[in-house]
Amino acid sequence: MTDKSYDYLTGPVTLRRSQVPPTTTDQRLLDNAGPADWLHADPWRVLRIQSEFVEGFGALAELGPAVSVFGSARTKPEDPNYSLGVAVGKSLVQAGYAVITGGGPGAMEAANKGALEAGGTSVGLGIELPFEQGLNRYVDLGVNFRYFFARKTMFVKYAQGFIVLPGGFGTLDELFEAVTLVQTRKVTSFPLVLIGTAYWGGLLQWLRETAATTGTISTSDIDLLHVTDDVEEAVRIIVSGDNEMAAKRPE
Repeated sequence: MTDKSYDYLTGPVTLRRSQVPPTTTDQRLLDNAGPADWLHADPWRVLRIQSEFVEGFGALAELGPAVSVFGSARTKPEDPNYSLGVAVGKSLVQAGYAVITGGGPGAMEAANKGALEAGGTSVGLGIELPFEQGLNRYVDLGVNFRYFFARKTMFVKYAQGFIVLPGGFGTLDELFEAVTLVQTRKVTSFPLVLIGTAYWGGLLQWLRETAATTGTISTSDIDLLHVTDDVEEAVRIIVSGDNEMAAKRPE
């Protein structure tokens, strides 16, 4: 997009046209090229990072039970996966959960739409990107982040489980990070549900037949992933896992 006429969100600030920067905050943080001014700039970045955690924790602390839903930003409204996302959002709300997404278009918008139409809490956690993003119009509670790692913390911390619709690299990133956190016991175990057997089947087959056979992962790690085409079954898995963890918590 050359005219930069879209809304560019960087934390709580909205920029348009000539004000849109050529690089993102994450890019500037992670780029170690150039002069050594990072010696002076990076300590101040810590305060900005801290503020993102404070804002996120403050906004979501009283959210209540919630489920994070991931999926492609490229999913069009006419795509069957969009309708699937709407159904997921509605079913989660009917089961007593708020719906958390990345706040963007596509499958994220669909899940937020379903949550809103069902009368539930629709949450969007936006991120600063070098192309059009912004929070979709179905988000009631939105928090914009500059740093991916701060945003990812919110997805995990305030969720009782993950539901993953067909998606690309961003979706895979969130999925495998969640699996890794559960597998390494860095986070209390919670259900991870993939919706779309045809879409996810090849990936799971590769994990079992190549990765597990090679010995780079355990088959028990693959079993952390539940796959279904049924929205109601996906929500039942979330509820069952949530109830199981609740039973283990001390009184």
